[in-house]
Amino acid sequence: MKRALISVYSKNNKLFQFANFLYKKGYQIISTGGTYQFLIKNGLSNVIEVSNVTSFPEILDGRVKTIHPNIYGGILANRLIEKHVKSIHTHNIKLIDIVLVNFYPFFEKMHTKKYHINSIVEFIDIGGPSMLRAAAKNYLHVTAIIDENDYELVQNEIEHNGFTSLKMRKKLAGKVFNFTSSYDSAISQYFLMDEKFPIYLHSSYKKKMILRYGENPHQKASYYINTIQNGSMCNFNQLHGKQLSFNNLRDMDIAWKIVSQFSEPACCIVKHSTPCGVALGNNIIEAFQKTYYADTISSFGGIMAVNIPITKELAKEINHIFLEVIISQNYEEDVLNILKIKKNIRIININNPISDKLEYIQIDGGILVQESDYFFPYDGNYKIVTKKKFNNKEIESLFFSQKIVKYVKSNAIVVSKGTQTLGISGGQTNRIWAARQAIERALEKSKTGLVLVSDAFFPFRDVVDEAARSGGICAILQPGGSIRDEESIKACNDYGIAMAFTGKRHFKH
Repeated sequence: MKRALISVYSKNNKLFQFANFLYKKGYQIISTGGTYQFLIKNGLSNVIEVSNVTSFPEILDGRVKTIHPNIYGGILANRLIEKHVKSIHTHNIKLIDIVLVNFYPFFEKMHTKKYHINSIVEFIDIGGPSMLRAAAKNYLHVTAIIDENDYELVQNEIEHNGFTSLKMRKKLAGKVFNFTSSYDSAISQYFLMDEKFPIYLHSSYKKKMILRYGENPHQKASYYINTIQNGSMCNFNQLHGKQLSFNNLRDMDIAWKIVSQFSEPACCIVKHSTPCGVALGNNIIEAFQKTYYADTISSFGGIMAVNIPITKELAKEINHIFLEVIISQNYEEDVLNILKIKKNIRIININNPISDKLEYIQIDGGILVQESDYFFPYDGNYKIVTKKKFNNKEIESLFFSQKIVKYVKSNAIVVSKGTQTLGISGGQTNRIWAARQAIERALEKSKTGLVLVSDAFFPFRDVVDEAARSGGICAILQPGGSIRDEESIKACNDYGIAMAFTGKRHFKH
């Protein structure tokens, strides 16, 4: 007689229907305490409890119940090796053909603040992963099931063929090791949470959605979420619009990080991983208007984020322009009804704050890991290096701009007036080109009262010269640290421009 071992944490009707199917197909069902009671209660009477197979009761509050040769011998025996077959017969061990297990919910419980680590450890499954790994290792003969979505696939094969195919068993074995590695990785990261750079880098991500394509239509893509961190992009809801794309998600991440830096009403529009307009306002409609009119051309088809709820007035204005995505923390029903007039616009509700303190960049054959620049906010440290000092309005504008320049590709220059960006340029191979472009764009909107912020030092005085030629730049903020700093300082003094060094670079490659 064929045998199936079923031991699950999550018990539902789907499980019972599958167990009942196996029973009707002649499988003897073996089960553990809670699962055994569930199956019996629902009418599957001929279930054998694991303790009857092991001749040993569950002990240590269920920590030990399946770890026994009568279980593992039945799972691991290679039926093509005569020595294995003889051994299990000698010890009166019966073969096990199907192992169906799901684990204690460690992923879910570790996010619940009420649990202390001493309680969380009780949700670290030992027997479940061990049995499944054993079954997956012996996939030539044993069907290992971790995902309830596979019940139907297994059932169909048994229904039509009387057994599962080798191809199916191999695929299911792969899914087992895929899950157990992620499960162990999550546990490892939980215990090493205070260690930023452990010896071995683990990743534990779960697929959230299949994307239409990657950066380009010929590239397939999917989106995975971190099982450890509850970051903003981990837990969001799409309330309306067509399917999100690979590029949408990248731009959403940047837009939300930018507005999340501010306590005042803030708006940001991102295009191709670069902010094209950012502004603060006395209210969200003012912040939006300043953001959009800072660069109406680049804003076309952009991703917009706001850090406070959208009003009906703003919703009506949004409907007059073309945006791909709108991001906010919550939406009133009447606001949603206005926004949904546009069929395809993607409306995103963000539930979690920014949490990822590390950033990962994959390169061929390796991965780079660094602390996130988001968690290094302005700390008030700067040094005026020119004769002319900043006034209060310039200080506000400069440090507003510094929060933006962190998210512009290097070489990065941001030119602002007050708390509104007017010229943003980055991704250039030299700083003077970026400066010229940013200044030129800013001058289209205003000729006076402009400030300039750079993500890195000026290697030459040419940026200061360009700023002076504009006639509108009155203050500059940059990290300093060039061997030619004195030349830039002298140029500022000659032109009557105030400049300060922060000592902190903000490259974004």
